[in-house]
Amino acid sequence: LDSDIRAWVHVDPDQVRATADRLGGDSQPGPLWGIPLGVKDLIDVAGMPTRCGSDLRGPQPAAADADCVALARQLGAIPIGKTVTTEFGYFKPGPTRNPHNVEHTPGGSSSGSAAAVAAGMVPIAFGTQTAGSLTRPASFCGVAGLVTAKGQFSTAGITGLSPSLDTLGLLTRSVADLHYAWRALQSGVRPRPLSPAVPRRLRLWSGFELGEVSPEMTAALRASSDTAAAAGAMCRELDSASGIVALAEQHATVMAYEAVRERVAEAAQPNRLSAPLAELFATGNQIAPAEYDAALRDIHKARRRLLAMLGDGEFVLGPAALGAAPHGLDATGTPVLSRPWQAMGLPVITIPGHRDSAGMPLGLQLIGRPGAETALFGAAAWIEARIAAASSA
Repeated sequence: LDSDIRAWVHVDPDQVRATADRLGGDSQPGPLWGIPLGVKDLIDVAGMPTRCGSDLRGPQPAAADADCVALARQLGAIPIGKTVTTEFGYFKPGPTRNPHNVEHTPGGSSSGSAAAVAAGMVPIAFGTQTAGSLTRPASFCGVAGLVTAKGQFSTAGITGLSPSLDTLGLLTRSVADLHYAWRALQSGVRPRPLSPAVPRRLRLWSGFELGEVSPEMTAALRASSDTAAAAGAMCRELDSASGIVALAEQHATVMAYEAVRERVAEAAQPNRLSAPLAELFATGNQIAPAEYDAALRDIHKARRRLLAMLGDGEFVLGPAALGAAPHGLDATGTPVLSRPWQAMGLPVITIPGHRDSAGMPLGLQLIGRPGAETALFGAAAWIEARIAAASSA
């Protein structure tokens, strides 16, 4: 199967068997006991190389697990290999193809993780997000994705681009599986089953101010919001004064400024980088510290305003991408619809289920407050179930 999808850059059967053998003698299995885990190739796995989608990195194995991998191992998961990433989590695509149509991109930068889950190769995969690196692949590949709230999980052992923005994420086949994996990692115990619940209040975001959202994606958003409204949810448009466009611009400023300072060795070798990554570093060098500081201040102000606007049990629902996965493998799409939410460090769930007229997946993103993830998951699971019910009717 992977000869068609090309989700994996490294698999170590011997290490997998050794890990499984050790688990066999565990008298107190953890909540992830025996579950195969895909790990994005920006995240260290002891004994496996971390190539970051770049020729600048060699085959030398990582000496230790990233904190998230160590935690997953402690809970019984079996890391089976490294999934393809774009170059240092930016735009240059790897060889991975979309399992729904191999002539289409899977998105990036968590390309291999999303494709491996969509193809049924693993039930759970780690990804990361700095701009739209997890939300977009989840949407394109038709899987559930979680961008965790900033600071909820350690990013030690993850090769990043922007410390203020880099975040761990998870990909699974369904929102229920996503909740199970997240809760197990957060609590260390077997989670209780997720209880879907109709969202009480939704702020609807079209995404129009940031890009040309496809009519079919807009129709998917409308269908889900109408279903929620019919079930009693109070739905209203996101206030145009929420500063979404400015947030996207501030995100780009912070990302470029920090990237060239975080990846100093790589930035010093522009001739060995893709043109987009070299351009990102060049842009970062042109940003003055005062401009960077102002962007951070404005992001923090916008975050406070949005959290004050969102009441208890209220979420933002919008498109996870501009449309379905584009045809071709030479680009991974744009992260523009994720930039504002990533800038603010909010938890985001990509809800799968909608399709376009060609049968390609369309994902919606549900954004909530840090610390209110249980309610966020409940609402996402309810929306996912209603999409599935409508599709089978």
